[in-house]
Amino acid sequence: MATVMHGRRRGQMRGTPEAPPQHEGGPQYPDSHDLRQVTILSKSDWDRIQTQLHRKQIEEERLRKIREEREERKNKSKEVVQHWGNTIAGQRQRKLEARKLREAKEEAEKVQIDLEEAKFQAQQRKEAIDKAKTQQYYQTDRVKGFHSALMLTEVLKEREAQLELKRLKEQASHGKDKEWLEIAQREYEEAIRLDQTKAAERIIAAAENQGFLKAQIMDHHKLKDKARMEDNIEGEELQKLAIQNKLEKERLELIRRDEKQQLMDDNRKQIMERTALKKLQENQEDEEDEECRVFAAAKRKMMKLRAEKEKHLHAEKQRQLEAIREKLGAQLKQKLDDEDERIREAVQEAEEKRAKEEAEKEAKMKVAIQSQAEHRHLQMKEAEQKKKEERRQELETIRIRQAADEIFRRNEEEKRTRKFDENRGVARFHLDQQDMRKNKEFEEKQQNLALDKANVELLAVEESQFQEYASKVIDHCEKGGRNTYPLRKAARGGHGGGAGPVFDGKGGIRPSYMVMDKSGKQMPHYQRDSTEETKQNQNDVKTKKRLGFVW
Repeated sequence: MATVMHGRRRGQMRGTPEAPPQHEGGPQYPDSHDLRQVTILSKSDWDRIQTQLHRKQIEEERLRKIREEREERKNKSKEVVQHWGNTIAGQRQRKLEARKLREAKEEAEKVQIDLEEAKFQAQQRKEAIDKAKTQQYYQTDRVKGFHSALMLTEVLKEREAQLELKRLKEQASHGKDKEWLEIAQREYEEAIRLDQTKAAERIIAAAENQGFLKAQIMDHHKLKDKARMEDNIEGEELQKLAIQNKLEKERLELIRRDEKQQLMDDNRKQIMERTALKKLQENQEDEEDEECRVFAAAKRKMMKLRAEKEKHLHAEKQRQLEAIREKLGAQLKQKLDDEDERIREAVQEAEEKRAKEEAEKEAKMKVAIQSQAEHRHLQMKEAEQKKKEERRQELETIRIRQAADEIFRRNEEEKRTRKFDENRGVARFHLDQQDMRKNKEFEEKQQNLALDKANVELLAVEESQFQEYASKVIDHCEKGGRNTYPLRKAARGGHGGGAGPVFDGKGGIRPSYMVMDKSGKQMPHYQRDSTEETKQNQNDVKTKKRLGFVW
């Protein structure tokens, strides 16, 4: 059993009679509720009340569970179907997967080929760079001069060899011309026979190669035909799938078109029904508005019809007997009297309706006049309120302008302060720039010194490499019995190729000194007897010290 605590008012609403006030010793709950004002509900009633209170949440929860179960079944169905292999989609998926695997394998092979090609290209670039460096080194003036001296050495060696060969030929040519002629003839015939044998072997090898190439071409054609047939089969299957897809799309499009047409027909039907209903309402309104006019028109028409009918009856009654004519005349008179009575009642009803409409119009006019007066009073009140608001806005504008003037004054003061700070910052920046310029000049000077030092070291390395290369070449030439004087002369120390002394402080550079005339020739590096004469004439002394740039 579930116990529910209700107040006094709840108990009275449910029909529980009001309990008399209890004494201090009566049964009560600790929270001061009277037991006779408590309603006890059963569990079924409590569940029913809770269900009624939370019916919307329970219904939403039930619908949510239904949607989740439906979605779960749908996903399970898709999961089961997508792995079936006996369906068109499954076959298509397997073919696509096979194609992807084949393409991935081909791509891996291409990547491996690209890697091998990249390694080969890197090796080729390395060899080309080494060759270019060697050729660039060989193109330097000093190495070219050394190679010229090497060529001169080879020319001298070749000249000596030619002279020795000439001498030996002259010694061996006495009485041996016939023997040499026979040897030459035998060698010529042997060479012809050897060339014929090699030609026959080449023809046989060419025939074998031709057969192998033909067989290889046939194999290639067979592979191409097989691949073409596979592609055709796959294309036909894809075409069938495309046709099925197209038919499915056309069927879906037809269904959608029918649904659209049905929806359009329903809309048109609703529009026509709505139009007919609106037209019927308009006709009813027109009939109600034009009731008086229709009544008057009907009255005129009835009078016209009555006159015509009287004329026709009069013509008819002329052929009848006098007794029948009198009877019809009495009936017609009675009918006319009744018609006049109906016309009089209709006119009276129309006059009452017109009087009622005029009363309604007058009441509406009074209401309109009263509303106009109220509107005028409201407009005057709004105008007065607007003036007060404009006055308040003017005072607010003056206050805002005063605040803006104060802000402008503060901003101007801040600008002056900021300008002063900026000027100080600019002066400090100029000083920093001056220090930076000095530091930069010092760093550039240090860099130039370091560059000169590096150049000197580089020249020393190049000199050592050249001397090592030259010493190896000279040793090789000496072992070959060649004249190494040109090589030793070209391999002397000092860069520049000049005839001057070597400057050790400048990296071992050997400069060239030019004469002070228009010829611009290089001064000689030898010393004649005229040097001593010049020393005697100029300085009247004898010394071994060299003068000028001659030594």
